[in-house]
Amino acid sequence: MAYKNNIDTCASCTAAWKNYHHLSGQELKMVNENRFEASFRSGEVIVKQGSPASNALFLSRGMAKVYIEGPEGKSFILFIARPGRMIMGPGGFTGSRNTYSVSALTPVQACFVNFSILKHLARTNGKFAEGMLEDISAESLNDHRRLFNLTHKKMRGRLADTLLYLADDIYSSDEFDMLLSRQELGEIASMAKESVVRIMKEFSLAGIISYRSSRLKITDRQKLVSISEEG
Repeated sequence: MAYKNNIDTCASCTAAWKNYHHLSGQELKMVNENRFEASFRSGEVIVKQGSPASNALFLSRGMAKVYIEGPEGKSFILFIARPGRMIMGPGGFTGSRNTYSVSALTPVQACFVNFSILKHLARTNGKFAEGMLEDISAESLNDHRRLFNLTHKKMRGRLADTLLYLADDIYSSDEFDMLLSRQELGEIASMAKESVVRIMKEFSLAGIISYRSSRLKITDRQKLVSISEEG
């Protein structure tokens, strides 16, 4: 793991958090002086669940999985993180511990911003505070939707949801390189790896998806959406 600030200022970062638009030049300078960057290889842990929570995380390059580590080595993937999004759990305000782990799915360039700076800006800049609340609220809404789907849908519906989530929210394409293993697909859809393998095969035989090596293509989106909606 190597440490080096490659971005001169937050103002010049192409993956900067949209909420920074509400900051003045002096406020943005404050953020820039209280951040550090680090690069991670694929598979490396960026944030460890249970460690002290002192920074918000932003990705300037690459993708990572954000997940909760449970007992007996079990994990549940909350979401896939991409550049431009703030990654900050409740530990930043309550308990002072990270409530999740984050690990790189691809080579990642990460930016860490001290919580105390973000809290100060939220207290002194109403527009910035409003933008932060909007981000946290949107994340909470997505969590509620996922919780409902996981508790009310059968496995085929949950896996259909997951594939559509990857296509629509992560890759913006019906054809993409599958960075998640079958185990990780199970961890995001809340099912066993064996069930993922079985249902993926069913979808393939039905002409709904096709995959070769790590490349996956949704070949019948309408059918996949129908499975998702039927649950």
